[in-house]
Amino acid sequence: MRFATFILVSAALLFGPAAAQTGGTAISITTISLGTATPGGGFPLYGNAFAEVMNAADPQISVVPRNTKGSSENIPLLEKGELDLALVAGEPAYEAFAGIGRAKVALKILTAIYSNPGMFVVRADSPYKTIHDLVGQPVAFGAKGSGLPILARYVLDGLGLKQDEDFKAVYLDRAGDGPAMVEDGRVAALWGAGIGWPGFAAVASSASGARFIAPELDEIARIRAKHAFLKPLTVPANTYPKQTEPIASLGSWSFVLTREDLPDDVAYRLAKTLHGVEATFCKKLAQACETTAANTVAAAPKPELIHPGVMTYFREIGVAK
Repeated sequence: MRFATFILVSAALLFGPAAAQTGGTAISITTISLGTATPGGGFPLYGNAFAEVMNAADPQISVVPRNTKGSSENIPLLEKGELDLALVAGEPAYEAFAGIGRAKVALKILTAIYSNPGMFVVRADSPYKTIHDLVGQPVAFGAKGSGLPILARYVLDGLGLKQDEDFKAVYLDRAGDGPAMVEDGRVAALWGAGIGWPGFAAVASSASGARFIAPELDEIARIRAKHAFLKPLTVPANTYPKQTEPIASLGSWSFVLTREDLPDDVAYRLAKTLHGVEATFCKKLAQACETTAANTVAAAPKPELIHPGVMTYFREIGVAK
């Protein structure tokens, strides 16, 4: 979807009072499409908040979120120019940039959004305490097309486990369906990732409560020995109800990616607007506290993968060379 430009023209001919507010001056509004994922997951939650904050900060842009099947659909939609921006999880982005299982993409990074420490959630009264306890059990690995099953595949592979052979793998039509399946016993566990991930929050807030299962420290070392692009990450204490201790895990950073031909001046404006309201975004959504210019520079696999227009802004503010 290319930019749609709408002109609010003068006056009194069309909108009456609105023209008075603009002083009769034409205002060009650039509409930017943003692909998210299926309802009930972390990407729509983040994408909607992103759009609200950006649109409030800059009246000349209109970011319009669009539900998709998630990362695996967002990447080709960006390549075809049917989206301007899209949320993409770290593992699909890594594979796309590296050309693993497909041709390398020429997409660019607008911003890193948040880190994704991966883990399982089970009912608090379940007998499962470790990842190996879940072997042979029905496990929901996330929505079809999302990045969550890909992260799980790498984590489990590092432990010598196969997602579709060692577990009764369930893939969801909607990310929001998972918590109820844990609560009523249709699955033993739900896999997810991210700080403040809605699926984890829903299980933790349910009548049965929640317990989280992440790789143990020696397992994290084994996983990283095989898949070094995964980074040690921590879920802070009290991120979820009754989660009184921090949880060590590993994962990667998710990104807002842009289509290849997003103009430099548009990317620059988006970056300047976004990072000018970091504090406001953080207050609106806890996950967004990690959406910073510094984190984007640190999380990008290579500096050249950051959009040139964004890099121009980063150099101006001194976070990139």
